[in-house]
Amino acid sequence: MWRCYLLIGLLVGAQAHSAGQRPLDAGAINDPTQDEISTGARGAAVVRAQILLDRAHFSCGAIDGEFGTNLQKTVTAYQNERQLPATGAVDAATWASLNVDQAPQLIGYTITPDDEKGPFIQIPNDLVKQAALPAMGYTSPLQELSDRFHTTSQLLQALNTGADFSQAGQQLMVPNALVMPPGPAANIYVSKSESSVRATGPDGKLLAFYVATIGSDHDPLPVGDWKVTWIKRDPVFHYDSRLFWDAHKPDQKADIKPGPNNPVGVVWINLSKEHYGIHGTPDPALVGHAQSHGCIRLTNWDALELSTMVKPGTPAILKE
Repeated sequence: MWRCYLLIGLLVGAQAHSAGQRPLDAGAINDPTQDEISTGARGAAVVRAQILLDRAHFSCGAIDGEFGTNLQKTVTAYQNERQLPATGAVDAATWASLNVDQAPQLIGYTITPDDEKGPFIQIPNDLVKQAALPAMGYTSPLQELSDRFHTTSQLLQALNTGADFSQAGQQLMVPNALVMPPGPAANIYVSKSESSVRATGPDGKLLAFYVATIGSDHDPLPVGDWKVTWIKRDPVFHYDSRLFWDAHKPDQKADIKPGPNNPVGVVWINLSKEHYGIHGTPDPALVGHAQSHGCIRLTNWDALELSTMVKPGTPAILKE
């Protein structure tokens, strides 16, 4: 049985997505002439930096227009890899490096009939009730499109004030975040202190950096040298309450069908440590801000990208 489960506890350091409550100007986001930004900043420049980093495979989680701790860690990792001063701020040197990518950061998208097909369902909190559902699909076209373009629903709405996300033919502006994944990874490094997953190539070069949710006081990260044993797309989540310290009902079991709102998301990367893996989540905005039952949680899109880079036998080094 898999040990992972939905996020637990209170958010730790998560900020309200206030940028998602105000309209955002596409021209300002696509403008390469930006001032320095650092922790606490919000708005168009932050969205631009998040998209550029995402396209470079440095993911701070969901693109939300907020410069919080996730983005600070991601910027620092990018600066170290590019041999820039590690300020944790998007300064002039970092903007110059990011702006080498001259693709527009926002692009047009037209909602298609397929985007509206669903079926869309409401997800109950109770796991037994979830197990009764035929699938753990999206709750709305807005959630579906937000996941596809690596953003929060609040940010997508701020980019498209007044848009009807339930209407085929609706024109949108969306983050230009869909790029090909990097090459095969020779190693995965999971850092508890940094709340990150790194994938490196055969030459040791950093291929991808992902902010992650990693363990908790009750279920600490199993530090050690492990390996990927298998990878499952669209997994069934096998819940067993005996594996969870905070379960309210003893000896309760449930098999929860696949889908993006499955407790372990759309992919499970199994590790040689029993009950542990790297996986997605139905709550991308909370990645890096909450606790898990010991496993390593990424956004669905980051977990999918990583799953294309690893194979059975890929070393996974879990460290403090």
